[in-house]
Formats: sequence, structure tokens, C-alpha cells
Amino acid sequence: MLFDTHCHLNLNSFQNDLDQVLLDARGNDVGLIVMPGVDWETSLSAVHLAEMHPNLYAAIGVHPTTPGEIGPTILRDLKTLAQNPKVVAIGEIGLDYYHEEVPHDQQKRMFQAQLELAGELDLPVIVHHRSSWDDLWPMLQAWTRQLDHRPASRPWGVLHSFEGTLAMAQVAVGDDFLLGISGPITYRHPGERDLMVKNLKMDHFLLETDSPYLPPAPFRGKRNEPKYLHLIAEKMAEFSGLSLAETARITTENGKQLFNLGELV
Repeated sequence: MLFDTHCHLNLNSFQNDLDQVLLDARGNDVGLIVMPGVDWETSLSAVHLAEMHPNLYAAIGVHPTTPGEIGPTILRDLKTLAQNPKVVAIGEIGLDYYHEEVPHDQQKRMFQAQLELAGELDLPVIVHHRSSWDDLWPMLQAWTRQLDHRPASRPWGVLHSFEGTLAMAQVAVGDDFLLGISGPITYRHPGERDLMVKNLKMDHFLLETDSPYLPPAPFRGKRNEPKYLHLIAEKMAEFSGLSLAETARITTENGKQLFNLGELV
């Protein structure tokens, strides 16, 4: 079984054919899906979808490119929403200096507030990062250092669709963060993603599609879907030297451990 740990089925891209998308996902051995929110509305829709489907789970949060400050009202509403048992993480949160849509100081305030919420709720974080490592990593380190109640066996969170260097990856996994691997690992020039998979244990990785974004080869330019997750798993297996079955087993267990999903299928 495969676990798509980052899939935006809660966006409008899937509103007309969600049932077929879910059938196709199951037909391609995707048994679990986590849907991150990017603002209040998509966080709420992720929870509603998760309540309707036993194999879907929600993460809630405000994406760094979402305009506006994150004030006490939205934090209070997120905290209330997090009481739903289908909520398994705070995310998608982080820093994005690539698009330059939101001032950096504002992004950092949003990120810090949601890190503190995750710590208060004892939930892992799903972290978005683009061109922001020098600010993002010290914030994550400071956050983990002030918390002392996390179970030793559970990672702090995942660096979603990780695009950093092997050196950055080694630092992150050394501090108990997982790395999300998505469609770009299948591209002709995967950056350093192939080096990460070749040099780090599969214990440090999660599989994700980031649907509807970042479709794997050969579907670039089309809407991404969870049914394509097997293409990412196959490339991970190729680079790691593990079998596809072992790659699927380990990454699925990693996701279940991170999101505290126990003995689910």
C-alpha cells in the first residue's frame, strides 16, 4: 500500500470528479491520503472531506503565500478545528521567498504562530519552504528545542516536497524531520533528490504527489492525481536499490508514525 502524505483534494481542481479520482487512487494501491489546508476555507474543506472518507485525513493551516496577517481569530478557529479526530497535523505552513507575494516578516510571524499552535496541540507540522532555508531552519530548531513532550519515536514533522541540498537534508533528518519526495524526482534533472535517496535511509522519507501540482513524468503539464504516486515510488526504489514493495512499506509506515495513525490499513 502507498500513502500519499500531501495531496490537495480539498481544492477546487477536484470538485467535479473527486469520486473517480479516489477510485483511481485505490486502483493504484494508494490506501491513505493526507490533505493539507492552505487557508481557513481549504482547511475546513479538508476536514469535511476526511469525515466523509475513512482513508482521508486532514492537516489544517495557513500557507505562507496567503495574504494577510494571521490573527487571534483564525488561530482560535484552527485550534477548535484541530479537535476533530481526522486532523493529524498543522500545515501547510512555512516560508516562501521564491514568489515574493507576502513580506518576509509577515510570513515569519504566521509561521511562528502556527508552530506554537502545533506545539500546544502536540501535532506534527507539514512545512513548505522555497528559497527560505536560512530563515526557516533556525525557526524550526528553536521550536523543537522548547518542546519536551513529543514521543521519542515520532518525528517533528515533514519538509514537504523537499528541494534543498543533500547537506540540508542531512541536517533535517538529524533533527528528526522527514523529507517529502514528490514528482520532480522523476524529472530528467531531479536536482539533488536522487543523491538524497541514494545517501539516506528510506526511514527518512515520505511519498507525496502534491496534487494537483508537480505531476511526475510523463504527465507534466497535466493535473496531478494521487493515482500517479506509484511513479514516484518506483523512482525512489530505483535510486535506493530497494524493491518497490519495500519502498512502499517503509514510506507508508513512516507516514503512519508521523501522523499517529497506528495500525490502519
